[in-house]
Amino acid sequence: MAVSTEYRIFVEELFEPLGPVKVKKLFGGAGIFAPLPEGDVMFGLIAQQSIYLKVGDENRRDFEDEGMTAFTYGRDGKRGSMSYYEMPERLYDDPDELVEWARKALDVALKSRTGKRKKKAG
Repeated sequence: MAVSTEYRIFVEELFEPLGPVKVKKLFGGAGIFAPLPEGDVMFGLIAQQSIYLKVGDENRRDFEDEGMTAFTYGRDGKRGSMSYYEMPERLYDDPDELVEWARKALDVALKSRTGKRKKKAG
């Protein structure tokens, strides 16, 4: 299901205390990106009106302690998961803590992208 314009604006405003974010269409959902000088970095995603944040060893326990699980997808009877966990509901009402969780997710996204970018042929 596509992300509505209204929900995209809501998400951009929700993460505004972190700094400017961009919500871009992505496979029937959307990605939440931090615009950085070296290129946009995806630290969250939106699927079916739920927000998922990037997870790594540094912050996985935070999500698991809240009972949150990984984003999963499937097609033709096959299931897969990604390193994004659903954001706890209570963070929607706590902008200070939301920023802490979002910063950790952004840090994980930045670490995971290190070394993965290919050099442009020149």
